Amino acid sequence: MTWGLGYFGQPHIIVRFMAIRSLRDVPIARNIGMSWMIVSLIGAISLGIFGRAYAIRNGMDVRDPETIFIILAELLFHPLITGFLYAALLAAIMSTISSQLLVSSSSLTEDFYRLFLRKNATDTERVRIGRICVVLVGLVAAVIASDPNSQVLALVGNAWAGFGAAFGPLIILSLMWPRTNGAGAIAGMLVGAATVMAWISLGWNGAFMGGPGVYEIIPGFIASFIAILVVSSVTADAGEYQHIHR
Repeated sequence: MTWGLGYFGQPHIIVRFMAIRSLRDVPIARNIGMSWMIVSLIGAISLGIFGRAYAIRNGMDVRDPETIFIILAELLFHPLITGFLYAALLAAIMSTISSQLLVSSSSLTEDFYRLFLRKNATDTERVRIGRICVVLVGLVAAVIASDPNSQVLALVGNAWAGFGAAFGPLIILSLMWPRTNGAGAIAGMLVGAATVMAWISLGWNGAFMGGPGVYEIIPGFIASFIAILVVSSVTADAGEYQHIHR
């Protein structure tokens, strides 16, 4: 359930609202986005819960929970239909990969290369750098995926927690709390990301204080939230704060 906290800070989700045509389209986009996510999450959770029970009842050994969709497709449908379902699964994966690659490429090009290395870069140069970044990010992803012991869900969970803890509280407070400032934003991003990485390194997401692990987004989200509140309050300009509320 804590995965829900990560939605506030996912770049590939937020960027769709950032690119919206006008403010008048925001309510429609919100309703469509939320409705679709509710349907998708209910379907995914139901598939995991009832799919595992159905597979075990039919004598299937679910050793890898990530393959439950494939197991059910083989149990319930004709091989021809199963082939179409596999194609749909591959299409969904490719769609997600493409959006992640584009977001990573544009972030590296606009937020790093253009900001720190070449502020006056031409459009042609930015396109070329963006393409190079796509290749580099793809190669890094291929190296990570080449580990036979790695689990896709675990890697996605770690990345989801990192993005959610680093950017989620900042998005919420920048919209809802007028005293949020630049120093608080930077502090929140750094503290949130560092907390997630430290939590994973210490293994507390697997076992914590003698009990089951705590998903790293929980402490990261809380720490980032507190950091933004504290640093923004300490560094806030009193005159600016009075002017905002006046």
